[in-house]
Amino acid sequence: MDGLSRELSYKEFIMREDYVFHAPYNPEFEFYEMVRAGDVKGCEKLMSEDFCDKKGLGVLSSNPLQSFKYHFTITAAMLSRYCIDGGMEHEMAYHLSDLYIMKADECKTTKEISLLHKKMVRDYTRRMSEIRTSRVYSKHIVMCFNYVYDHLHENIGIKDAADEIGLSEGYLSRLFKKETGMTFTEYVSAKKTETARNMIDYSGYSLSQIANILAFSSQSYFVKVFKKYEGVTPGQYQSAHLPSATI
Repeated sequence: MDGLSRELSYKEFIMREDYVFHAPYNPEFEFYEMVRAGDVKGCEKLMSEDFCDKKGLGVLSSNPLQSFKYHFTITAAMLSRYCIDGGMEHEMAYHLSDLYIMKADECKTTKEISLLHKKMVRDYTRRMSEIRTSRVYSKHIVMCFNYVYDHLHENIGIKDAADEIGLSEGYLSRLFKKETGMTFTEYVSAKKTETARNMIDYSGYSLSQIANILAFSSQSYFVKVFKKYEGVTPGQYQSAHLPSATI
């Protein structure tokens, strides 16, 4: 199966409502609820058994490894849906799902799949824990967050966000600063840096490609912004993390 075919297959599984997931319902429901609640300790207990050793998973492919990849994809899709219901910004949830599915596609053994599954669950759960303990934002600011995620590949201005949300630029600017403690521009830069970091870890794109995809005005500006928020340049981050980013 070539890369495009795999991608289409994964998209089909993500969009399906009748997921073929034969494990007992109650334990699975408890698992997803724990992730949504940000219960880190509870999830760790439930993950004592490796994902690929779990009993009751249906056979989705004649190739055992491919079958587990499909189940991994189903889990990623379910996690994103539960976390969105729990308050995670939808673009962040889907972004994480896409990243982990791409990494699962690269796995060569069931052990790698199991290790990646634990990493994914911990990632979602930790983020949900942070959401639960952080302050609650107003509807307009949440809309603003989602606008930023929808347009990370563009030059994002507060006027465009204000027009989309239906507020004046000045009012949104004051409201954003009051609720988040940072300016709109600072938030955009922080989120672009976070996305760039994830792309370095998982996408396989070059640094120049990442800078272009995220609409940084120049490579030097990308380096400047990344270093401001990460403490190192993109190249230094890549050198330090890429060798360990296979799982």
